[in-house]
Amino acid sequence: MDIELDREIQRNLFAFLPQLPDLLPDHEGWFAVLRDQRIAGLYAKLSEAIRSADGEFTDGRYSIQRITDRPVELGMFSGAVDQG
Repeated sequence: MDIELDREIQRNLFAFLPQLPDLLPDHEGWFAVLRDQRIAGLYAKLSEAIRSADGEFTDGRYSIQRITDRPVELGMFSGAVDQG
């Protein structure tokens, strides 16, 4: 994995985690697209999140996190997602 992309994912994760309590009530199970430590969009389906992120961030420098209270590692798409 690209070192800069890995750093972006880690920075996005640390910015995302404190926002989880506010996001969970209305968006549990949704997917957040993150760029530069900010939420760029919320999507009900992973495919929608990927399509939007790929279209908006053509350099590939973004991450996607599932909004859940159970952290699970999913590689480039996540650092805090639930596969279930």
